[in-house]
Amino acid sequence: MEYTKLGNTDIEVSKLCIGCMSFGEAGTMHDWTLNEQESEKIICHALELGYNFFDTANCYSAETSEEYLGKILKKHTARENVVIASKVYFNEDRLSKKAIAREIDKTLARLGTDYLDLYIIHRFDYDTPIEETMEALHELVKVGKVRALGASAMYGYQFYNMQSTAREHGWTPFSVMENHYNLLYREDERELLPICRQMNVSLMPYSPLAAGHLARAQWKSNSLRSGTDQVAMGKYDSTEVQDMHIVKRVAELAEKYHCTMPQIAIAWQWAKGVASPIIGATKTHYLDDAAGAFAITLSAEDLSYLEEPYVPHRIVGAIDRNPPKNTILLGEKK
Repeated sequence: MEYTKLGNTDIEVSKLCIGCMSFGEAGTMHDWTLNEQESEKIICHALELGYNFFDTANCYSAETSEEYLGKILKKHTARENVVIASKVYFNEDRLSKKAIAREIDKTLARLGTDYLDLYIIHRFDYDTPIEETMEALHELVKVGKVRALGASAMYGYQFYNMQSTAREHGWTPFSVMENHYNLLYREDERELLPICRQMNVSLMPYSPLAAGHLARAQWKSNSLRSGTDQVAMGKYDSTEVQDMHIVKRVAELAEKYHCTMPQIAIAWQWAKGVASPIIGATKTHYLDDAAGAFAITLSAEDLSYLEEPYVPHRIVGAIDRNPPKNTILLGEKK
């Protein structure tokens, strides 16, 4: 395993992050999530491999993702050995001062810890003034409930405005951006990623393997997730024809380097300056496979070859309004 620091903080994380949306009571959010016993196998294997970075959210699987993660980590490692991130937004009152104060305490209780290493706003809140949100987040850092702050999936101008507000008031800025970014979806290269580079904000993209489409040479598989994940279908199925050109090139380079397709896709992420892509694993060998990407170095020619077939995509991740109350899964294929 290799490690890096997040933004301007002293928080050291593995250059692969465990995505905890895979953990939780099945049927409460997705049909394919792992129960507590199965989650424990994944988390323990991750710890053995040197993964120390875990990303969950207050809305994952009716709060059971946080509960499983906290219980399992407490059983198998010391708190100071791991970096835990969670998120806030898909809850009552979104990112209001009242909601943030309420939700952090509930998250800490479920995780069984008195602090979070990283607290991430899950989306931009159109109903709450930026000043209210940034001051509320800063207060959590001041009192020691949170070490650092992050944001997720928003438009570049929104992220810039939030960072500027923090700077103007002397509040804690964001150190991390968790956005939708992979070889099949690169829209954030236009605005958001340059802003993050300018501000030394670390990238921890979700869906680095595009819901498995970058892990196999054919578009569909016979897995439970492939057959039931309506969110993944909503993200990617409309551009299958165009994106298969990229998938085929990933497969070609995997053959060239005698490695797997996920290793090519992850190596591309690091070559693009990503700090820690989020790996959502439901089997232990997926973690071994991802860690094998450290052995792969892509040339400039490889990068150009992978990127050349890309065509512009509709925005998937950032939202242009707050969704209806109680909405958690965005962009489902109906």
